[in-house]
Amino acid sequence: MNRPAMQTPALTVDIIIRYPNDEIVLIRRANDPFKNQWAIPGGFVDIGETVEQAAVREAKEETGLEVQLDRLVGVYSDPNRDPRGHTVSVVFLARPTGGTLQADTDAADTRRTADWRSLELAFDHAKILADALG
Repeated sequence: MNRPAMQTPALTVDIIIRYPNDEIVLIRRANDPFKNQWAIPGGFVDIGETVEQAAVREAKEETGLEVQLDRLVGVYSDPNRDPRGHTVSVVFLARPTGGTLQADTDAADTRRTADWRSLELAFDHAKILADALG
């Protein structure tokens, strides 16, 4: 059966890595869009990978941390959430289980903070954090 070519949104994951003292991990983006702005770690899901596997991989690649996914926060699909094009993000709340916090791949820097509300965050990450953490 021949199907017409379809265009679909890109699938991404974002990971809120939370410590017991309510600090979260943020990365400073090394690339556009939002270069040098703070964001929660995340990235694109690879072909053949579950969203859960992608979340664990992206957390490790961007922050150096191994994580345990605790729960699904939600799915964010506003067509305008990413200036590169329509992306849909599956967002997880996770806790660190190992590794050392350090910037890697697409991150220029990392930080732990409980004061995320005072920062200008990339994409729709302020909304995502407000939904997850109140």
